[in-house]
Amino acid sequence: MADRDYLDWPFFEPRHRALALELDAWAGEHVKHGHDRDVDAACRTLVAQLGRGGWLRHAIGGAGSAIDTRAICLIRETLARHAGLADFAFAMQGLGSGAISLFGSKDQQEAWLPRVASGDAIAAFALSEPLAGSDVAAMACAARLEGDSYVLDGEKTWISNGGIADFYVVFARTADGGGEGGRGSKGISAFIVEAEAPGLSIAERIEVIAPHPLARLRFDGCRVPLANRIGEEGQGFKVAMATLDVFRTSVAAASLGFARRALDEALKRAKERAMFGKTLADFQLTQAKLAQMATGIDAAALLTYRAAWMRDGGKRVTKEAAMAKLTATETAQQVIDAAVQMFGGQGVVSGETVETLYREIRALRIYEGASEVQLLIIARELLAYGLPAGEGK
Repeated sequence: MADRDYLDWPFFEPRHRALALELDAWAGEHVKHGHDRDVDAACRTLVAQLGRGGWLRHAIGGAGSAIDTRAICLIRETLARHAGLADFAFAMQGLGSGAISLFGSKDQQEAWLPRVASGDAIAAFALSEPLAGSDVAAMACAARLEGDSYVLDGEKTWISNGGIADFYVVFARTADGGGEGGRGSKGISAFIVEAEAPGLSIAERIEVIAPHPLARLRFDGCRVPLANRIGEEGQGFKVAMATLDVFRTSVAAASLGFARRALDEALKRAKERAMFGKTLADFQLTQAKLAQMATGIDAAALLTYRAAWMRDGGKRVTKEAAMAKLTATETAQQVIDAAVQMFGGQGVVSGETVETLYREIRALRIYEGASEVQLLIIARELLAYGLPAGEGK
């Protein structure tokens, strides 16, 4: 049984505690770790299940309701502990519709958010490009206004839900951004592009070590109605960063779910595994490693739920979210690696829970800003805001 003591921390309200316990019971019946042969079909099924269960409504806001970051984090942690693909299905509904929740017009919110919440529409977030991943300002995908439509040309890659999404929130350059070669962060705009839009195609499906729907998108004269632009022209960088600030913290929470499951598996293994007339748990080396795993998880959880609590309180959390993601993902990788080591040869058998976790955690140290990028964000925030005016001179 996973440690639930953290639910008593003062970051949470009674409704958050009830939500986590209710979801844990639901997930125990509906989801499990493992990789399905038909990942597209599995994701569609999970989105539908999460919609029917009422869980996806927590992934969105807008139309008068605020995004509850703590709820999103608790849901992602709980789902990740049960099944990585379930966490993915939930998270992408939130990330894919987040820009609409935060900056969409009333018409856009009414058209898409109820369908996302019910699981009737699958969402995707299309920001990264072949030469513009962490460096969003290097974006090359362009959109030009022609009459009452924008025409998009270019590519996006590493797009989760690519190939199964009903719509994509796409970021494209609409003006000179002031950077080298006319690029920079100021000339980017955001658009809702429906999957069936003429000129949008799936250029490539991408296979990764923890299977989930992933694709490279191509835009070739893709026409998008002016009414599908999210926010003002040139506001896209702000839209993207605000969306990522919400969901970057939730990546940390998903990492916690993976790490807690790995610790549970390691504890069970240590108590049951006979070795030299004792159990694995009798050895001090094992005890020390378990202690390090548990301590790292709690430290990461404190950073994660501090960031979520601060954001729900209306505070700027760029630094705190980066600290949470950096610490939680790196810690989870270490915890899971240690769990695999305790399982010995069994730990690398395909389909073993710790082996599945080992593959699932790796991408979290990269997507939504690699660990190295988080370090740069933290340092930048410290240098810009770290000292009161007049100090440090």
